Formats: sequence, C-alpha cells, structure tokens
Amino acid sequence: MPDMTKPTGHLAAWRSFRLFEPLGADVLAEVAAAAHRREWAAGATLFQRGDPGDYLVALLTGRIRLALGTAQGRELVLRHAEPGDLFGELSLFDGAPRSAEATALVASAGYVLNRRDFDQIAARHPSLRDAATLYLCRMLRDTTEQLEGIALYTLEARVARFLLFTLRQIHGDDLPPNPLLRLEINQSDLAAVLGASRPKVNRALQALRDTGAVQRRGEAMECDTAALIRLAEPQPE
Repeated sequence: MPDMTKPTGHLAAWRSFRLFEPLGADVLAEVAAAAHRREWAAGATLFQRGDPGDYLVALLTGRIRLALGTAQGRELVLRHAEPGDLFGELSLFDGAPRSAEATALVASAGYVLNRRDFDQIAARHPSLRDAATLYLCRMLRDTTEQLEGIALYTLEARVARFLLFTLRQIHGDDLPPNPLLRLEINQSDLAAVLGASRPKVNRALQALRDTGAVQRRGEAMECDTAALIRLAEPQPE
C-alpha cells in the first residue's frame, strides 16, 4: 500500500480500496479528510450483529473476521477482511442494523467513514454514488460466484477457486505463473468459508499438492496458476 504519510500516497491508498478506485482526487481528498483512524487490539469486537450500522471500515493493517453466530455457539465465517478490504459498508448504504459481527484476529488498524459524512460528500459529488452502485454490483456478482462454487463444484475445485480469488486480490487479473501465497486463514475458517468440514478441506488441499497445483514452501504455498485454473473449471457433483 502507498506511503500514507505523504499527501499523494494518502489519496493513492484510498484509491486502492475497491469502492473508491474510480473516483477523482477531489472526491478522495474529501473522503480522506472526513475519515478517522482507529486501532483495535487482537480479540476486540468492532461490532455485533444487530448493532446500529452507521460507518464503514477501510482496513489498513491486520485481519478482521466477519461471521454469523447462533445462541448455541455455532458460527459461520463469512470472510476474513485483509488490508485493502472494506467492510461494514452495507449498513452505511441502507441504514439497516449490522448483518454480521466483526472481530479483530490480530492487532488491526483502519479508517472509519461514517454515513453522515459519506452522504454529504455524495451530495456534492454524484460520482461517489455511482462508484458505490458499481461496487455493490461487483459484490453481488462475487456472492453469486461463491454460491455457484458451493452448489456446483467439487471441493477441490472450490479450493482452487478460493486460491485463485486470493491471488487476484494480490496480483490483479494478470497472475504470475508460479506465485507464492501465504494464507492468513486457518483450515477451520477456510472450511467454514467453503462450506465443508476441516478434514475434507485438508484432503482437498492434499489432492491439490498431489497434482502439483500447489507446493509447500516453508509457511507459504507455491501455486501453479495454470493448474489451478484447470482445476477450477466447473465439475458438477
């Protein structure tokens, strides 16, 4: 991420967040001026399901787990927010209560932008509303793809698709042939994201290793991009 201590780096950092990517420097400057930096200790709860939702978080460092829980103690991990991710944005747009809970897995920091400031900036700059609409459309497409993967693909294909999705978040669409990937997510949480048990995810990862699609390199994985793409093709159950 660009150097946040320099004005140009500050705006470039905001543009690195997906929602703000298409915006001009004048709009980004107003967003940056309205936002407030926050820090959260490991284990801190940022918000719970049902809390009033009046701000989004632009994550700079750390890792945040977004999950749903039941009174019986069962939990569904929706995703892990990493640096460069936004979360809490849906409540910002519709004013509804939080739909999930957010917990800092490690010490984290980010910027908070509240709904009042967002609305005031959008009233002056309609391009912000246009960017939000585009962002929400992309989110819907991503959700559709995730549901498609759970319903139609084998677990090995779903793991391959998850790895490719993570690599594209880092490298963009032009993936290197053999990138290294260090997953900042344990197998239990990965299993929850993929809709499978941990033993099954472990076997699927082993199957990818057996085919040479991934190879362990210390604490990271070396990925064969072409092999992962082949494995990620639709394979009806």
